[in-house]
Amino acid sequence: MSLAERLHDIWYGGERPPLALRVLVPIYAGLSGLHRLPYRLGLRVPRRMPVPVIVVGNLTVGGSGKTPLVLALIDALRERGWNPGVVSRGYGGTASVPTRVDDHSDPAAVGDEPCLIHQRSGAPIVVARRRADAGRVLLIKGNEIPPNVLLADDGLQHIALARDIEICVIDGKRRFGNGYLLPAGPLREPLARLADIAFHVVNGGTPKDGEIPMQLCVDGVVSLLDASQREPLTDWSGRRVHAVAGIGNPDRFFGQLRDAGIDVIEHPFPDHHAFVASDLAFIDDLPVLMTEKDAIKCRAFATKRMYCVVVSARLPDTFFDEIDAQLKRGLSILSRLMQRHSRQ
Repeated sequence: MSLAERLHDIWYGGERPPLALRVLVPIYAGLSGLHRLPYRLGLRVPRRMPVPVIVVGNLTVGGSGKTPLVLALIDALRERGWNPGVVSRGYGGTASVPTRVDDHSDPAAVGDEPCLIHQRSGAPIVVARRRADAGRVLLIKGNEIPPNVLLADDGLQHIALARDIEICVIDGKRRFGNGYLLPAGPLREPLARLADIAFHVVNGGTPKDGEIPMQLCVDGVVSLLDASQREPLTDWSGRRVHAVAGIGNPDRFFGQLRDAGIDVIEHPFPDHHAFVASDLAFIDDLPVLMTEKDAIKCRAFATKRMYCVVVSARLPDTFFDEIDAQLKRGLSILSRLMQRHSRQ
């Protein structure tokens, strides 16, 4: 059993974490507190953007459905008259300076999730180690109209960027595991942090009072060699496939395929895994199904038997309406603050 598998069993399996992990929790909490201390003392101030900022993130490590939610927000905001842009850390990428993501960007440089977001939405997106730096580049007037709202992908813990709305995405099945902070549990921050976050979006499972339900719905299975070749997932029922997932929670993907009646041979990889052709060189000729995030990194060596499963997030319209209303209220306040600052 790998270390990752062992930690998963400890975090979500119901057993009490071993003492060796529990004694490290105060160290993690202390280091996290030191990072926040200059902001609490007023020695540092979060950078304020000239447009409203929505932060999408989670309290746990691993995947919870942030990227599909960001894509759904982009569509919903556009429908309500906004022009959203995205800032990201570009986790897993090697870019050392703020970098715009375009159709030719290398996932190894800017990260797989920013490439996926740009490919699916066409939204302007910049990756940078500091999201405020990404926002500054994104808002420079150039050939395109600058965004009038920014979405910060996976930014709850990035307190250097001021935000107007926070959204926490929760895995509806795993929730918060055993409730411990890292490394004894999956929590990046204490559960008390939820009280400061306006919107709690639950991906799958059964939402609790006040939580917003989100469902990931399959839009189709698409060939990596020919994007026009698309078929419903139901057409794959009864077939045996290799299922590849280099995401935070591979079991969610495998379970989705099994629920569709597909006979799955599981191939889990670490989150943000840098795929090479040999990873998918299986000895038989069975088809290979993978997530969109993995497909971004596999197209360079794709074969005719490789396909990705395209999903979209479905949420209540009332959620997007409330986001729109809060943005408009925040924009009015932000405008007054910027005018006051310009007079000083």
